[in-house]
Amino acid sequence: MTKISNVAHQVMWNRLISIVEEQAQALIRTAFSTSVREAGDLSAGVYNAEGKMLAQAVTGTPGHVNAMADSVSHFLRKIGLKNILEGDAYITNDPWEGTGHLHDITVVTPVFFKNKLVSFFACTAHVVDIGGRGFGADANSIYEEGIYIPIMKFIASGEVDKTLITMLRANVREPDQLIGDIHALATCNEIGYRRLNSMMSEFEINNLNDIANFILTNSLKATLQCINSLQTGFAEGSMTIDGYEKAVNLHVGITIKNDRVICDWSGTSEIDKKGINVPLVYTKAYSCYALKCAIAPDIPNNAASLEPFEVVASEGSIVNAIHPAPVALRHVIGHMLPDAIYNALDKLLPNTVPAEGAGCLCNFQISLRAKACSNLTNQVSRAEVLTFNSGGSGARPTLDGMNATAFPSGVMTMPVEVTEQVGPIIIWRKELRPDSGGAGTFRGGLGQLMEVGSREGFEFDIQAMFDRLKYPARGRRGGCNGAVTKVSLDDGKLLKGKGKQSVPYGLKVKMAFPGGAGYGDPLKRDLDQVKSDLRMGFITPEYASKYHDFNNEEFFNKINFPSKKEV
Repeated sequence: MTKISNVAHQVMWNRLISIVEEQAQALIRTAFSTSVREAGDLSAGVYNAEGKMLAQAVTGTPGHVNAMADSVSHFLRKIGLKNILEGDAYITNDPWEGTGHLHDITVVTPVFFKNKLVSFFACTAHVVDIGGRGFGADANSIYEEGIYIPIMKFIASGEVDKTLITMLRANVREPDQLIGDIHALATCNEIGYRRLNSMMSEFEINNLNDIANFILTNSLKATLQCINSLQTGFAEGSMTIDGYEKAVNLHVGITIKNDRVICDWSGTSEIDKKGINVPLVYTKAYSCYALKCAIAPDIPNNAASLEPFEVVASEGSIVNAIHPAPVALRHVIGHMLPDAIYNALDKLLPNTVPAEGAGCLCNFQISLRAKACSNLTNQVSRAEVLTFNSGGSGARPTLDGMNATAFPSGVMTMPVEVTEQVGPIIIWRKELRPDSGGAGTFRGGLGQLMEVGSREGFEFDIQAMFDRLKYPARGRRGGCNGAVTKVSLDDGKLLKGKGKQSVPYGLKVKMAFPGGAGYGDPLKRDLDQVKSDLRMGFITPEYASKYHDFNNEEFFNKINFPSKKEV
């Protein structure tokens, strides 16, 4: 066989990235759940025969991909090399060996070429329901949160495990969506399988050893160059967030040294009795992501580019929860970790990282049922509707924060029209929230306003998963804080930020999602940008006057400002 040139290796590397992106897009097209189809809460990746990640799809969330980077090794260990056969597909939702909670299903498919094992494809998707108490923080242990699928064969030599399917269908509220999503996961891996075999035939290679070595060697070299170009040092960062019944303190120490960046979560709050705890695999995922965004953003994610980032957390802390801790809402804490890291990293790498943002997604799940006295009882069954929403991201050293954009998760906000097709729900309002972005030389991104109710004849419970009700996103280098979260009924009664709560018949839930914080002195903001914000309705005249000392009567008279809306 002819020696493969570096150019050919680079082409194959790009091809692998293209293959896993097609894999992810196939999952979006075939998935049943709106969380996958519309929000993009998924991941896809390709691995060598030893289970090391070679490439990941651009589409997807880092909490899945970076956690999944470790999970394939668990599949290899549990299944056993001698039991890995052509036509197999493996499955799990183990929070500690998968991606952090039971609602994430991971499917791994071995790839054979000329009857030899050469690779694995893996993908993960968030499913709407996995049984138990439902998607929320109220469970006291993992056993209450849903059905557990250990690492096992979903497909054995081409035969689907019908017993597994029967068990799953009997234990969840949305069986068609769940089983449909599992088949979609296996299907998208199959597409990757075919594309990889085609590439290997085209380049006349019998295994991925050489290309894997090329990818991993060059990725590690490039990552170490980025790390070693930095000034060595140590800094600490901390952040307080709402928690469930009591506040959670996040504390992190960042050490930059030669060939290594260490992220140590010592001093962080202990495990919570409710389901907001984070398995270490998820803590590693978002810690590495935050560091990589700041230090080596241009290097593709793979096993080697993640290797120099070391994450340490005390066992039994909220960021290293051990079995059987409840972990359903591990994202609420996990999505906050990058902001805590950036509070430390700003001391080591000034003018590099953004101000704090909303952090965790502003998700909620609605459980709907026909009212007992309603004539719809016999026509419509119960429905579970999960919707993904975002607050604002923090302002950056040279740019405003992004409005209603999820950082660090990267998942998308669900369209109103799609959400209303899933169940008898009405979204009366969904718009940007004026004045919610923290003022600064660069403004924080805006949060959203939402108002949600049920159709006539239905009542519902809401599973709240919100944070930043008490502790707003904090400004950086003179920037102001973002607006806090507000959740209430339309009769004025305040709701809790987390947990299942019943909504009286006929009432709506009003939500104001948090804004990102500002960066730099607000008085130094370009007045043209202030005027643009006013024209767009991002800020009100009161905001402009308070933070930017802007009082141009002639300008105000030319614009018909809407009245300030309160939630």
